[in-house]
Amino acid sequence: MRLRVEFTTEPFDLDEAPAHAVAARQVVEAAELDGVDVGPFGNTAEGGAEAVLSAVDALLRKSLAAGATRISLQVNVIGEGEK
Repeated sequence: MRLRVEFTTEPFDLDEAPAHAVAARQVVEAAELDGVDVGPFGNTAEGGAEAVLSAVDALLRKSLAAGATRISLQVNVIGEGEK
């Protein structure tokens, strides 16, 4: 099964990336995911179910530890041909 995760961390800071946003980015970039797209207002990544779920666990733990006060995420099952 393939999954797509979309997430944001808060509070926002448009002047520089806060520590919690950097932590989240490091998690998804280091995970065995593909289709990673990191941006200032939202982030997405795709991969196998185990890889995505492991990354979500680490993302939540590390972002909260780095000062996130809110993390919004959505996980979708995607078809093999869907990008």
